[in-house]
Amino acid sequence: MAHLLVTGGAGFIGSNFVHHVVAHTDHTVTVLDKMTYAGNLASLAGLPENRVDLVVGDIADAELVDGLFAKADAVVHYAAESHNDNSLHDPRPFLDTNIIGTYTLLEAARRHDTRLHHISTDEVYGDLDLDDPARFTEDTPYNPSSPYSSTKAGSDLLVRAWVRSFGVRATISNCSNNYGPYQHVEKFIPRQITNVIRGIRPKLYGTGENVRDWIHADDHSSAVLTILDKGQMGETYLIGADGEKDNKTVVELILELMGEPRDAYDHVTDRAGHDLRYAIDSTKLRTELGWMPSYRDFEAGLAATIDWYRENESWWAPAKDGVEAFYASKGQ
Repeated sequence: MAHLLVTGGAGFIGSNFVHHVVAHTDHTVTVLDKMTYAGNLASLAGLPENRVDLVVGDIADAELVDGLFAKADAVVHYAAESHNDNSLHDPRPFLDTNIIGTYTLLEAARRHDTRLHHISTDEVYGDLDLDDPARFTEDTPYNPSSPYSSTKAGSDLLVRAWVRSFGVRATISNCSNNYGPYQHVEKFIPRQITNVIRGIRPKLYGTGENVRDWIHADDHSSAVLTILDKGQMGETYLIGADGEKDNKTVVELILELMGEPRDAYDHVTDRAGHDLRYAIDSTKLRTELGWMPSYRDFEAGLAATIDWYRENESWWAPAKDGVEAFYASKGQ
């Protein structure tokens, strides 16, 4: 049994990881979360109190972080500002959390010699042409295109520097786009699902040709546990489930699965600097560490996700009106 500190554990991917840890290990977990709009206490509801506790605080609070690191066997760092649209509207919080917050954690890991796993994104690599057969690998040069992805790239480089310069015991993973339960309704898939539930036509940026490589959050969680257990210090692992779909196909599949006409959506103003295509090559993770995804059928995973949002309207409803008002003000 180990005691894990999970930063951002009340957010989408972090809370899914906490649920996965409880279900598949004997570990205990302390969640450190600032409880911004993206954190939701309800995402941790039902977890055993003797195995999971929540500390509300900022990862940039060095004194708080130091005390938590002193008690942890390992730290999994999910906490991040992560929404591209928000980074274009106000970049500063992305610098504070993604850069200064990660630096604060690294210094604590250095002092306490604590094992750290840093969660990142495939967006640090920029994008690929739609007709390019290539996929991102661990050797792909960084080429971020937004305040969000550039601050995540910066945080990755900090981790690499602290490993090399100070011997911090850390690994990094860059994952493709996640979907599944507990995802905030500002994000692409839950926004479209909850629109249909509310009787609102889904919204598609531009022509919808942009391609994302989708992975279910539970598969992301199992990959992180694998890296935490078997990963080599200083190494980076890419996490993906071969789930490339263009946004138009995803919207139309959501409509079909929810019993609506496939064309019952509206095209809206595209996002500034909208990346064309992401695609992950997770060969290293699969061959060296033996990980494989469980959700290999995107349609089945999406159907299960739709069911979750239908059954948990009380979880997402409080944020829905504000999100739609924000997008409406931008013509999106």
